Amino acid sequence: MHTLREAPMFDWNDLRFFLEVSRRGRLVTAARHLAVDHTTVSRRIQALEERMNTKLFDRTPAGYSLTPAGAQLVEYAEAMETTAFAIQESIAGQDLHLSGTVRLGAPEGFASAFLGARLHRFFAAHPGIQIDLVAAPRYLSLSKREADLAIGLARPTSGRLVARKLTDYRLCLYASPAYLERMGTPRSLKDLETHDFIGYVDDLIFAPELRYLDKLVRTPQVVMRSTSLIVQRDAAVDGLGLCILPCFVAATAPGLVPVIPKESSITRSFWLVTHADLRDIVRVRMVAEYLRDLVKRDHDLLIGRSLDRIDANASTATATSA
Repeated sequence: MHTLREAPMFDWNDLRFFLEVSRRGRLVTAARHLAVDHTTVSRRIQALEERMNTKLFDRTPAGYSLTPAGAQLVEYAEAMETTAFAIQESIAGQDLHLSGTVRLGAPEGFASAFLGARLHRFFAAHPGIQIDLVAAPRYLSLSKREADLAIGLARPTSGRLVARKLTDYRLCLYASPAYLERMGTPRSLKDLETHDFIGYVDDLIFAPELRYLDKLVRTPQVVMRSTSLIVQRDAAVDGLGLCILPCFVAATAPGLVPVIPKESSITRSFWLVTHADLRDIVRVRMVAEYLRDLVKRDHDLLIGRSLDRIDANASTATATSA
């Protein structure tokens, strides 16, 4: 029987190599980030497996994938890394050189029309971190680890999830000048009953927060439906019909014109959600902090401040003509 003193112990430093391979999936890529030769990485992984008497990776032509034991070890190794970074940050006062991947799930419109063009400053500050941005017309399951962070349309009500409101954003009706010239410009909500609309596929709407067209028109005449907000935007640009779009999405198509913005204005919210087990992982926390700073900096765009100016100008013009 082995005593605690006699029990073999792995080299703690081997966990750095293990984590890097788990994140990169290939020895050569992991070695590049660790600034060592790939044979060194291979040797350290092999030593760790021998010390732990278990297989941590399946080796395939496509790369290294975690075994169930490896996936279990990742959780412990991540916690140890987080503690090490906390010590380095708070006691040693040194800059953090983070590495690894953060998978971020976001609604397609927000990912495509907002986030994609605003991540360069994060990568400049943290070149070792890779972000997998999953733009999907559905919720990603954090409990099933489909993502490390997710941006949702509502605060989750179940599961071991930590949520914080990220930002409000504003939507209103938009149309192309060509459509308005052909069909006329609506002046009130009642006028909308004779217009064509672009919207979501009803039975594929994944969140009740997306059911806003019926709030403006009792029986909208929808000529095209799509699960993609970007497709809806492009159809509106092409003059197919009126479309309710977030202001930040409409801003990516300068030809679109807001239609009765005061009456058609709708406010929704984005929530930043992560699993309770991941909220203290340093690289996940860094991405979350960057997202909060990002929406704060572009708050006017997200809440459609330009629409307020349009309303103010319209009110002034009405008062002047009176």
